[in-house]
Amino acid sequence: MAIKKIVGNPTPRVEGEDKVTGKGIYAADVTLPGMLWGKVLRSPIPYGRIKRIDASKALQLPGVKTVVTGEEVTGLKIGRRIYDMPILADGVVRFIGEKVSAVAAETEEIAEEALNLIEVDYEELEPVLDPVKAMKPSAPLLHPDVLNYKGRPGKLDAPSNDFIYITWKKGDINIGFEQADLVVENTFYTNQVHQAYIEPHSCIVKAEADGRADIWACSKVPYGIREQVANAVQIDPEKLVVHPVYIGGDFGGKGDFMDVAVCYFLSKKSGRPVKMVMDYGEEFVAGNPRHSSIVKVKTGVKRDGTLVAHHMEFIFDSGAYGAFKPNAFLNGPHACAGPYNIPHVLIEEHMVYTNKIPCGHMRAPGDPQGFFANESQMDLVARKLGMEPAVFRKKNLMHDGDQDPTGETVDYIKAEETLERALQEAGYHKPKPKNVGRGIGMVQWLTNSGYGSVALTIDEKGMVTLASAMLDQGAGTYTLLCEIVAEELKVPLDRLRVESLDTARGVKDTGVGGSRATRVYGNAAYDATVKAVEEIKRAAAQQMGCSPDELVLANGALLHKRAERRLSYAELVKAKGSPISVLGSYNDTSKVHQASMCAQIAEVEVDPETGQVKLRKYISAHNTGTVLNPLMHQGQIDGGTVMGIGYALMEHLVIEGGKVATTHFGEFKIPTIMDIPPLKTAVTEIPKGPGPYSSMAIGETANIPVAAAIANAVQDAVGVRIMELPITAEKVFKALAKGD
Repeated sequence: MAIKKIVGNPTPRVEGEDKVTGKGIYAADVTLPGMLWGKVLRSPIPYGRIKRIDASKALQLPGVKTVVTGEEVTGLKIGRRIYDMPILADGVVRFIGEKVSAVAAETEEIAEEALNLIEVDYEELEPVLDPVKAMKPSAPLLHPDVLNYKGRPGKLDAPSNDFIYITWKKGDINIGFEQADLVVENTFYTNQVHQAYIEPHSCIVKAEADGRADIWACSKVPYGIREQVANAVQIDPEKLVVHPVYIGGDFGGKGDFMDVAVCYFLSKKSGRPVKMVMDYGEEFVAGNPRHSSIVKVKTGVKRDGTLVAHHMEFIFDSGAYGAFKPNAFLNGPHACAGPYNIPHVLIEEHMVYTNKIPCGHMRAPGDPQGFFANESQMDLVARKLGMEPAVFRKKNLMHDGDQDPTGETVDYIKAEETLERALQEAGYHKPKPKNVGRGIGMVQWLTNSGYGSVALTIDEKGMVTLASAMLDQGAGTYTLLCEIVAEELKVPLDRLRVESLDTARGVKDTGVGGSRATRVYGNAAYDATVKAVEEIKRAAAQQMGCSPDELVLANGALLHKRAERRLSYAELVKAKGSPISVLGSYNDTSKVHQASMCAQIAEVEVDPETGQVKLRKYISAHNTGTVLNPLMHQGQIDGGTVMGIGYALMEHLVIEGGKVATTHFGEFKIPTIMDIPPLKTAVTEIPKGPGPYSSMAIGETANIPVAAAIANAVQDAVGVRIMELPITAEKVFKALAKGD
């Protein structure tokens, strides 16, 4: 590979100045003439029928312009894949926090006051809060019409709260367990957690009488928002234009519609633009958090430690609806048997309705839950066999060309090499003090696919404009695109500008998510540069009277070395009489067969008198493709690790009787700098992968194995196994007291 001057080097963010100076516009910053404030009244009960709604007093309040109730939007449902959520409660409320009615008023304060004047009578029903009980035939059916929901994947023989069941398998699990000398069974539990982005959900809608509307929303999937809202309100998607805004954090939670459809109806009914901004109390009680889970794991091994059978059963508590999930189920479980050679595997996933907050996507949806269970199980099996956990893993790890546990061939994985690097960097086998333990966690990640486009335009000043409908959720993808374009067009970065397109001017795409942005939009940008180079050379050859093959690009110009002639891009465009414009695209939904590999080692110290767990250090080793921007690459690793630490040790969206009890950050704890130990990263960079310049995904891998590594380290330190997240001092202390 030729040496790169820009790609592969730390590069400042192209949007950095806008963000730190306050020039960047977020959804909540958008202000339109005549704009109203919208607010929603939420259900105070987890389950019940709406007997009466009276908004007359609210409408009499000075400054209130309109009220919308479920009766006015009856039958209209919305979702990312499965359309099972009413825009406003349609005769039934299914969780505390569900939208019942909405108000638009001249000020936010008046809208809040109006909510208190809306009278609602409920007939309370017994809520279903336990997903295991919800799966039983005798449980109250929360969605009697589930068979008719648009977008529901898979087959369902009869209405059930267990509304999605999906499996992945290889071999014959029964034969595998018959061959086993030892069978180990365990059950693991994880709780709901919120993404904890800084910016809460917000949107502005300016709707016209004919149904057309302009939308500003903090969503990373503008075409997804357009389709979801259009389908819900039953209009042509082309009538909706989603405008780009900056996004104040995502972590998986900014890919849905949230209040946009409600805002649309408030605007259409009032005839004025409407803004809605959730406060963080609303985020916690009615956002789209990570699913809680029950994961049953059964493993069969030979006496020598060879894995022969592995069965994982996931029960995910979907909450009241499935609307926030782009697949309706979580895809993560399919990979959660890990990077191991196992001939007989069955993975089952249940998605279950309950009367709790609806769950959505959070960084690597389904994977942190599954790998917490699986990597904990690997340690437990090893200890049952009397084997050291690292040795047990090495015996069973996949190698290049092996099949993964679901039967897919992985050409490139380097699992053993990555584990060995982590062990060395951590000093894993070195002596350690009393009550200090070390634990391993591993994950393999195959980059997701999608389609997207990037347009390039070179103007008469020689400036290059990079335009796309992609919305950067904060990872810095536009910076990477600029690096690619600058590298290939041989121009300095300061000659590039970025333009985010609305959905009317852009080309429909899959949007950002699943660590696919660099693969999809990076390749689209590379495709655009290839086309731009061809066009530049062709046009310049006409001006110079030579063959395009005789020209080379250098510092924003074309050189004809033999004739010693130089033509800058600006001069070329002026001579041509029009800008050079090309459109690059990428559309590849094929499976990837190169894995981005991560192995992590946690070192903890446990106080046996209190159960307090202190992280002493954390090591993350990665075998990945070409690193396009080392600074941002490291930021993804550090950020993912910190998020994993929070999930492992403290984060918990506490739900009591269906009500979220942690409604602010004083109660919902996330890590501060005092909670983070020294982080050490070891990256093995090899040009493999489906991204530009043979790069791989990095956004989610560091987040996934953390909880298991810490749980394994706790057991190594004091001999107790915590099976439920988060791993709190109270749980460790109780386990020590019981001698578990």
